[in-house]
Order: sequence, then structure tokens, then C-alpha cells
Amino acid sequence: MLSTMNGENNDEWRLERPAGDENEVRRRHTANRSAFNEGAAAYVDDLDRATDFLASGRSNLHRVERRNLERFGPLSRWCHTAVHLQCAGGLDTLSLLVEGVGSVIGVDISEAMIEAARELSHRVGMPARWYCCDVLDTPHELDGSADLVYTGRGALTWIHDLGAWAAVVERLLLPGGVVSVYDSHPFQTLVSWESSTLEFASGVHYFGYADSAKGWSDEYIGEIDGINVSQQSRKYERVWSVAEVVQSLIDAGLLIDVFGEHVEDFWRPFPSLADSERARIPNTFSVCARKKR
Repeated sequence: MLSTMNGENNDEWRLERPAGDENEVRRRHTANRSAFNEGAAAYVDDLDRATDFLASGRSNLHRVERRNLERFGPLSRWCHTAVHLQCAGGLDTLSLLVEGVGSVIGVDISEAMIEAARELSHRVGMPARWYCCDVLDTPHELDGSADLVYTGRGALTWIHDLGAWAAVVERLLLPGGVVSVYDSHPFQTLVSWESSTLEFASGVHYFGYADSAKGWSDEYIGEIDGINVSQQSRKYERVWSVAEVVQSLIDAGLLIDVFGEHVEDFWRPFPSLADSERARIPNTFSVCARKKR
């Protein structure tokens, strides 16, 4: 929902019921595929910068993610293979190689995103394997292959069956393998996008919230050349509470090692909100969980 400005000043926004069955989950994921195929243009436009960034030896992992993963020791010692679910244009996937991971695999629902990821991988000479599919359909050939399952920042809001997602994470992991989640805190959902102080957004609530919209916030993808907002694909988001994320991993049989709520953010929502106000709320959260040996 943050990607579409809390519905404020967006005539294409509407409130949705949470997906009630598998058919509706799949319908929303398919709609999101179309939206990200359009939005991938922003990642393609950014390929030169991403290429220079990786070629200079830099990593796009956030310091919170790095700090959490270092609890298990240097990545070069324990992470031979990482699977990145919802890998988008591949910058974060390839950054794992910079961090010391032996090999990486990216999975994303968008054909255009995977194409951009392959191009980035080719440009910088950093080999990776790329799969284009709904993450819920991640191929079984990858089962039990991952020392690390890494999820992209801003990823979980696009998943409409968290239990099915957690089951995929569990089957991908080797015994003792780790899943790393670092994402926007759902409390941000409640905050008005346009306000300069902490005010609740109209019509939004913390539990069981879903919406859909056309168009992207300027802070993320922004305008798409050649496609008016009214003509863009409708995309569907689901706000999961922190408890729902943690419980889904527990229900999948994983052991929680790290859990945190953080003032740090990984992007710049709420363009009018003062830093002093941002510092009063949890902007992100993180979880690391292990598969039993």
C-alpha cells in the first residue's frame, strides 16, 4: 500500500477484502505480475547505475540485514547457496555475492524483472541462476538447496498467502539453513502519506488489511513512460502484521533466532514527515529463522 500513497490523491485506489481462497490469491498474483512487468522499466533505466555500483565492489544489503546475518558468522563461511525470493532486477541478489555467498539464485514473478536481472548479471560478470515464476511455484528442484533464503525489501506485501510462502521457504532450506526477512513495518500503513506529523491515514487499519491501486509512488517507481495511470495494470497488496509473519515461519517448523523492530528504513516514504517524527515509530522489522537440523 505504501507504494501507492495510502490511497491519498489516488483515484485508482480501492479497499479490498483479503484473498479468501487459492483462486483469488493466484488472480492477485497474476495481476501483480502484469504491474511489475510495466514497472520494471524503472529498473531497466537504472541498469547503468546498478552496473557501476556492483562493478565498484559495493553491496546493496542494508546494515540491519548484514548485522542480523553476521550473528551466524561471516557469510563466506556458511552460505554456499542463497535463494532470493522476489528478486526484482537482481541488484540485491548479486550483492549477496559481494557479501561472500558462494552462489545465488533469483526468483521473481515478472518476466521483465528477470530479464533485467539477467542483463545486470551479464554486464558485471557475476553468474547467477534466474527463475521466472510465482514464488509459490518455486521449482522443487531447488528444494533443500539453500543455506540462506533471502527476501527482498518491500516484498511481503505482494504475497497473498503467507502460509504458502513460509512453506516454500521451509522446503528450500537445507537443515540448519537460515531465512532472512527485513521489510517495512506494517505500522507505516497507518500513517498518512501527505502529513508532516504522525496522523492516521483515512480508512486504514492494522489487521486484515488489503487494497489495490494503479500507479506508483514517486518515491518508488513513479510515472511509466507511455502508460497513463488509468491504463496501468491494477496491483494488489496485503498488509501482514508482524505477528502473522513470525507465526507463519513458526508454523512452517522454523526456529526464530532474530527478531527486531527498527527506526531505520530502506527507502523514503512520507515525503513531508520530519525526521523527528519518523524516529518515534517502528519503520522496519526483521526476522531470521533456522530450519531444524
